[in-house]
Amino acid sequence: MAPPKRTQNPSGLGRAIINRKIKDHQRAESSPLYSVDLDSTRLKSITQERDLDEFFTTAQLAGTDFTAERRNVKIINQTAPTSQNPYLLSAAEEAKVLKKQEENESRLRVPRRPAWKRSMKHEELDLREKAAFLEWRRSLAQLQEGDDFLLTPFERNIEVWRQLWRVIERSHLVVQIVDARNPLRFRCKDLEDYVEDVEGSEGEAGSGPGKRTNMLLINKADLLTAHQRRHWADYFDKEGIKYAFYSAALGIAIQEARKEAADALEREAEAAEAAKGSDSEDEDEEDEGTEQDELKQAEADAKEQEIRNIHISADDDDEDVSDPRIRILSVVELEELFHQTAPPLTDFHDASGKPPTKLSIGLVGYPNVGKSSTINSLIGEKKVSVSSTPGKTKHFQTINLSDDITLCDCPGLVFPQFATTKADLVCDGVMPIDQLREYIGPVGLVVKRLPRSLLEATYGLAIKVREAEDGGDGKVRPDDFLQTYATARGFTRAGQGNPDEARAARWILKDYVNGKLLYCHPPPTVTEAEFNEETHRRQLLRVSGKKKAPLTRVSKDSDVYVTPIPVNPDGTQSVFGHKSVAVDDDFFERHNLAPRPFVAGSNKNAMEFSRSTFYPNQVLVGNDGKPLSGQQMRLQAILQNVEVGSSKKNHKKPKRAKQRSGKGYD
Repeated sequence: MAPPKRTQNPSGLGRAIINRKIKDHQRAESSPLYSVDLDSTRLKSITQERDLDEFFTTAQLAGTDFTAERRNVKIINQTAPTSQNPYLLSAAEEAKVLKKQEENESRLRVPRRPAWKRSMKHEELDLREKAAFLEWRRSLAQLQEGDDFLLTPFERNIEVWRQLWRVIERSHLVVQIVDARNPLRFRCKDLEDYVEDVEGSEGEAGSGPGKRTNMLLINKADLLTAHQRRHWADYFDKEGIKYAFYSAALGIAIQEARKEAADALEREAEAAEAAKGSDSEDEDEEDEGTEQDELKQAEADAKEQEIRNIHISADDDDEDVSDPRIRILSVVELEELFHQTAPPLTDFHDASGKPPTKLSIGLVGYPNVGKSSTINSLIGEKKVSVSSTPGKTKHFQTINLSDDITLCDCPGLVFPQFATTKADLVCDGVMPIDQLREYIGPVGLVVKRLPRSLLEATYGLAIKVREAEDGGDGKVRPDDFLQTYATARGFTRAGQGNPDEARAARWILKDYVNGKLLYCHPPPTVTEAEFNEETHRRQLLRVSGKKKAPLTRVSKDSDVYVTPIPVNPDGTQSVFGHKSVAVDDDFFERHNLAPRPFVAGSNKNAMEFSRSTFYPNQVLVGNDGKPLSGQQMRLQAILQNVEVGSSKKNHKKPKRAKQRSGKGYD
């Protein structure tokens, strides 16, 4: 009789694992919850992709597979010439491009979330969202490739757009935060239409018409003058846009001043309480403490007014009183405006049919426009991480502003827009400057928008430009400005020590983004020169007393150097080019003229050109015109007839002492 077979799995572990998987699958189908992989790279902002990366992303969104086909090579010859930078277009060409962009503005849309219902499964909704997003990507690709439009870099990660969808669905009032220096660049018109199209209280399809409202918050308004704010107010009123001027930096500075005054008042109160003497002096001390409280409050108010005066001039303050439209709102005034602009909460209902008890305000905008700083100024303390690098906020966050207001901060999104060059986005602070590779375009916009006198006064430099006789046009070129700035700051590359233009460009562009080099874009109804005239005048007045770098030579202990430029005897800049100045210097400043021409070259060692001197009697006078003695003539003849390299010994020439011209470093 054969022995019984051994059980392959005596513990029954395999069957238990199989049963567990079956139960988990059944629970996943019956439960409304679902699992999500924790991947920190899912919400990484992607605004630019290589062709290969874009191909892989499109294939992944479409859910298709592909295989490589070998031995099927197609050669494409690029015969079209390279196009010039868009900001160098002529006025007629630029007007033609802008007209074409205006006609096709309706085709430039933000991705919509497809219609959804609570009964949908997570996998079905995920496939619908990816299909809608892929169709949106195809429409933008058709604009770029088919119709030859140039678009700004835009957000290509669907996970970041999903954050925007959730913020809009949860909000009652959607506030677009824009930079006051270029509001139209940061405003997305199609986003306002999308906010009004979202249905019901939570965006579910068939839940009723949308009743959400929009508002435009113009941040960094302290960088604008009252005259400039009035121009923008007239434009927004004409377009029917709800707007408000605000400054997060000004609000934070005022709050810090109040906090310092309160801390000082508390410290002095504690010191006064500790120094109390007998009971008979209590009343006098109480009166004295009351007077100190009033004095400290007056000091706090004075400090607050001083901070406002730093950001806003007295003329602007007077105009703010006369025209309340252009007033920079405080935190309390902005909260009141939120309540006035938002729709009534009775128009919204949750799943149980009850209206919400708190107003939800969604904050949306480009990276680095100040969304997180605005929240910090509203709540009075740092609740949101703030950084100068665009795209610091990665997830949408809900923050309780008060008992009846909740703020919802959305990650910074780069919306697709028509553009002429990527340099505009760099100068607007949308693209990270530290990751910049091509810097000539952005710096070219800076030198084009700001006058030469302002650049020189801000940095204390004298920029060397190329005049017409030197092959230039007399205007500041980006490479001239970068070389001058890099030389003055001591930015050099390793090796030969040439100026590090890339490092200089990063410093200059950061100063431009931070407002040290201030330029504000005007509304379409005003010219650039008229709009920025007062701003440039104030900037020149502010830096008028700044120390200038020397123009001719730099002492040993100096930390600034600029390339010498042609100057007149009175110190003003010369109108002649460097070639003319070089000819004049060569003629007028050479004091020791040689009696005979000399031969250039290492072998001749600057010997006289006229004739060779083999005999002592041929040398009659020296270079200074004085007659030579017999011994001096014989010695000079011997020295002049020595052939260099005729013996085995080398380097027999006398060492030449280094001579200074007096126009450089000591």
